[in-house]
Amino acid sequence: MATIIQLSDILSALKNIDVIGAMEHGFIQYSNDQAVVPPVGELLFDKPKGEAHIKYGYIKQTDYYCIKIASGFYDNPKFGVASSQGLMLLFSQLTGEPKAILLDEGKLTDIRTAAAGALVARYFAPKAVKAIGILGTGIQARLQLEYLQKVTSCRKVWVWGRNRANVQQFKTAMEGELEINIAETPAEVAQHCNLIVTTTPTETPLLQATDVLPGTHITAVGSDTSTKQELASELLGKADLVIADSIAQSKSRGEVYRATLDGKLDANRIVELGVAIQNEGLQRTSGEQISVADLTGVAVQDIMISQAVYINYLNTQD
Repeated sequence: MATIIQLSDILSALKNIDVIGAMEHGFIQYSNDQAVVPPVGELLFDKPKGEAHIKYGYIKQTDYYCIKIASGFYDNPKFGVASSQGLMLLFSQLTGEPKAILLDEGKLTDIRTAAAGALVARYFAPKAVKAIGILGTGIQARLQLEYLQKVTSCRKVWVWGRNRANVQQFKTAMEGELEINIAETPAEVAQHCNLIVTTTPTETPLLQATDVLPGTHITAVGSDTSTKQELASELLGKADLVIADSIAQSKSRGEVYRATLDGKLDANRIVELGVAIQNEGLQRTSGEQISVADLTGVAVQDIMISQAVYINYLNTQD
C-alpha cells in the first residue's frame, strides 16, 4: 500500500533536505541524458483563469518514477485558498507499485522552483549583487527571495507588483533582515538591481531590452506556457548568455520560445542549465554580461524533491 504523506510531514522533511543541491543533481542528470522526461501535459482554463500541469518521468538507475499534477488558479485568494495546488505520486521503477502519495498542495512545486532560482543565481548572478529585484508579489516571489538568501549576501531588495496593496503586504512580510524598496514600474526595478527574478503570469512583457543595465542577471520563472511572456523578445536577443532549464521544453513554452518565435533569438545560442553548470566556460565570464535564465519547470525537479521527501519521511518512521 502506498504511503500517504501529509503536508505537515512534507514540510518537516524539507528541513533536512538540501533542495538546491537536489535540483543541481537533477538538472545535471537531465542534461546528461540520464533522465526520461516526456512532454508536459497541460490543461488551460478560462472561467476562472487557471491551469494544470502534469509532469512526469524518471532518472535512470534510480528507484522511483514520479507523476506530478500541479495547478495554478489565480482567483483562489479571493476564496481564501492558495493559488497553487497539487500532489505528487511516487512509484517503484522496479515493479511499478505506488510507493507514496505526497499531498503537498502545490508546495513542493513552489519550493523546487524557488530552489532552481537560487541554483541559477549561484552560477550566473554577478559576483557583487548590488540589489535584488523581484517582479511579482505572490508565493513564488516570496520563496524566490527567501531561497536567494542562501546563495547571496545581498539584503537590499526592490519589488514591483500590479496591486499596490499586495506590494505593501509583501514588504511587510519580507522586511526585517531585508531592506525592501517599492518600485513604481518594472523598469525602475531594473535601474536599481543587477539580479532580477520575474514571477508573474503576465502575457505582456514587463521588462524591455532598454530597461536592463549591463552586468544584470535575470531569472524568469513565470512564463511556463506558450502564451505567457515576462521579458521582451529583444531582451533575450540582447543577452550575452541565455540559459534554459530544458531546451526541449523551450521549443513550446517560456521566454525562449517567445523570443525564437519572434525571430529575436537564435536557438543555437541557448545553453541548457545542466550543461552550463558543468562547464565554467559557459557561465558568466565578464562583469558586463547580461544573462537570462528561462525556467519553465522540469520533471526532474519533481522527481528529486519527491523522492528526497519520501526517503527522509521513511527514515523518521524507524
